[in-house]
Amino acid sequence: MLYHLHHTINQSVQPIHLWAQACSKQLKQPWMLPFRFNAFTNTALASLELIERCTDNYEKPEFGLHNTEINGEEVRVREEVAYSLPFCDLLHFRRAGSYNHPKVLLVAPLSGHYATLLRGTVENFLPDHEVYITDWQNARDVPTREGSFSFDDYVRYLIEFMEFLGPETNVIAVCQPSVPAVVAVTIMSERNNPNLPKTLTLMGGPIDTRLNPTGVNDYASGKDLEWFETKVICTVPGEFPGAGQRVYPGFIQLSGFMSMNMDNHINKHFKFFGDLIKGDGDSAEAHRTFYNEYLAVMDLPADFYLDTIRKVFLEHRLATGTMMFEDQQIDTKAVKNVALLTIEGENDDITGNGQTKAAHDVLSSIPDSLKMHYEQPNVGHYGIFNGRRFRQEVSPVIKDFIKKHADTAPAKVEEKAQPTPAKTASVTADTPSEKLESSKPAAPKTTTRAKRATSAKATTSKTETTARKTTAKRTTPAKATATKPAQPSAAKKAASSTAKAPETKTVTDTAADKATKA
Repeated sequence: MLYHLHHTINQSVQPIHLWAQACSKQLKQPWMLPFRFNAFTNTALASLELIERCTDNYEKPEFGLHNTEINGEEVRVREEVAYSLPFCDLLHFRRAGSYNHPKVLLVAPLSGHYATLLRGTVENFLPDHEVYITDWQNARDVPTREGSFSFDDYVRYLIEFMEFLGPETNVIAVCQPSVPAVVAVTIMSERNNPNLPKTLTLMGGPIDTRLNPTGVNDYASGKDLEWFETKVICTVPGEFPGAGQRVYPGFIQLSGFMSMNMDNHINKHFKFFGDLIKGDGDSAEAHRTFYNEYLAVMDLPADFYLDTIRKVFLEHRLATGTMMFEDQQIDTKAVKNVALLTIEGENDDITGNGQTKAAHDVLSSIPDSLKMHYEQPNVGHYGIFNGRRFRQEVSPVIKDFIKKHADTAPAKVEEKAQPTPAKTASVTADTPSEKLESSKPAAPKTTTRAKRATSAKATTSKTETTARKTTAKRTTPAKATATKPAQPSAAKKAASSTAKAPETKTVTDTAADKATKA
C-alpha cells in the first residue's frame, strides 16, 4: 500500500513538473533576452527551477568518468562490466594503455544510494590504481525468478568478486559493507582460499554499533525485527520488472536520512534559490550535483535489510564473536595475513567514533605490523570518502598503506587471456602512458543464475561452479589464477615479537572546513 501511494504521488506531480520545465524553457528563449536580466525574471526562473527539482523523479546517475590524467597525460577511461550477477555488476574502469598499478576493489554500500555516490572516490584512485567497484542493482528491477538476496548472498558475491580479481586485490569497503567484507575475508581465510586480498580498508563501517551510538544506531536498535518487517517492508507493484520482490524502499531510507538534518536541507534549498536569483552559477551547480546524487535512491532486498538490522544493529554478532555464515559460526581469528586499515571521521554522525576501529579487536590474529587506524579531523561521514579533505588527506593514507604492503606477500600471477602483461602488486609511480587499447565490447550482463542452496554443505561448490560458468561466457579478460600467497616474513617477525598497539595516525588541521554530512 505504501509503495503504491508513493508511486501514485510521484505520477500525480508530473504535470506540475512538466509545466515548470516548459515555462522555464520559454523564459530562456532568445526573444526573451531583453527581459532576462532583471529581478522579476530571475525570481521567476529560480522559482520554476525549484518547483521542477522538487517534483522530479531522480533516476540512477551516471559515473561520467571518461578520462583521467596519468603522468601528466590525459588517458581515456572506458566503463565496462567485468563480472555480472543478478543483484550486482562488477564495474571496471579500464584505462587505455598498460600500467603496473595496484588493483583496488571498492565495495559500495547497499544502503539506499547507488554506487555513483563514490564517484569522487573512483576518480581519485584512477590515476594510479586499477579500479573496480560493486554496482548494486535496484531491487525493484530484479525479476523474482532470480530469487531473494540475503546477508549471506552479499558475502558470497564479495567472495566471487575477489576470486575473479585474484590475490593482488586491495579491498576498500565504505560504510555498510565493512561487516560483510570482514565476514568474506574470514570465510576465505578459513578455507585457505588463494585469492585473499592483500589489504582490507574499512571506512566508517558499523563493526561494533554499541560504541558511541548515533541517531542511525538508535533508530535501528530501538525497535524489534518484527516492527521493521511489518512497517517498512513492501512488495514491488506490477509496473516494475521486479514485481513481487519484497523490498525496503529507497524513499523510506531517504526520508530517514533527510529527517536527521531537515533544517540543514531546507536551508540549502533556500540558499540555492538565492544563488539562482543572484546569478551565482557555480554555487547553484554544486547544489544540483550534490542533490542529483543524494535524491537518487534504490530499493534494498528485504532479506538483506532485515538480516543486517538483526546481525549488525540488534545482536552485534561480529563484535561478540557470534557471526554465522551458512548456519555455521565463523572464526575471525583465522584472518592472519591481510593488512588492515580502519578510517573514521571525527564528526561522523552515521557511524560513531570507535565503531570501525573495533575491527582491530575482531581481527585480533592480524599482526600489529599489518594494522593501522586513522582518524580524519573535522569531517563527517561523507567527508571520509569524498570531497577535498578526502583527496588531500584521507586518500594519501590509503594509497601509502596499499603501497607499503604491496610486496609483503608476493604471489605468482598468470593472466590467461590478457593481451597485456599480467599486473603485479608492486607499485610503479609515473609509468609512461602507452598506446590506446583498441575498443572492446563490454561484457554481456548475466540475467540468470543457478539457484543458490541454503544448506551449508552445498552452497560453496554451487557458488564456485556458477562463477566458472558465468566467467566462461564473458568477453572480458579471464580471471587471474594464482598460487597461495607466501607468509610474509615481516608478519612472522611481528607475530613472534612483543605485541604493540595498532598504529594510529591523526592529522591536525589549521583551517577546518565545515564538515559535509550525508
